[in-house]
Amino acid sequence: MMTFGLGSVAQVVLGKHSFGEYLSINLGFGFGVMLGVHAAGGISGAHMNASITFANCVVGNLLWRKLPAYVIGQFLGSFAAAAVIFILYYEALQNYTGGNLTVTGPTATAGIFATYPAPYVSLWNGFLQELIASSMLMIGILAIHDRKNAGALPGTNAFITGLLVVLIGMSMGMNTGYAINPSRDLPPRIFTALAGWGLEVFRAGNCWWWVPLLAPTLGCLVGIFIYNILIDFHNRSPSDPEPSKQDLEAEMSHM
Repeated sequence: MMTFGLGSVAQVVLGKHSFGEYLSINLGFGFGVMLGVHAAGGISGAHMNASITFANCVVGNLLWRKLPAYVIGQFLGSFAAAAVIFILYYEALQNYTGGNLTVTGPTATAGIFATYPAPYVSLWNGFLQELIASSMLMIGILAIHDRKNAGALPGTNAFITGLLVVLIGMSMGMNTGYAINPSRDLPPRIFTALAGWGLEVFRAGNCWWWVPLLAPTLGCLVGIFIYNILIDFHNRSPSDPEPSKQDLEAEMSHM
């Protein structure tokens, strides 16, 4: 997910829109999610989002003992993807910036790796946007995989989940870059701090860095409770057997 997603951003920014536009970024992350689900869906449910993993632990769909391993794996994978894209586009970065890696300004490139709010967006409005977008992500994923509802056709879950990410980017991405995932944002931000952009990556946007950690986590909790209370609860029949924890984990393929 992260290699394709960050690579799409790099091509748009460093290519000065000659190698793609904003839609290219939406598609890069969306199809990256799709391939991530295909790669790891049968192993772990393809958890690529720490907020979704945490929310599933809270409601009992995932064992708490699995949370550390999943999140560590997500963070390491995301950090490694940032390093890969940095190496692949190092010469392009040098050419674009003249060797001056900046977080803001006309040749800013830190946004290739992590999200930053638009200059007109306040911290709290950006927080609300990330919370709502993450809620929609959680609701959409639950709907796609709900076997009692109008879920996706067998074999199409990965593709439809990828389209969901594309849709969120196309409709809610302008203001904040739609992080909707701590695992997508924090590891690459740490990488940029170490790779030459410095600690400004944590100070920029009124210290924006914590918003992609907390807002998606709260948003996914809101989304999962909305879906459970307003939809899933009303789809249950007294005669329906309760799915086992293993069944719940197996059917949940997440970004």
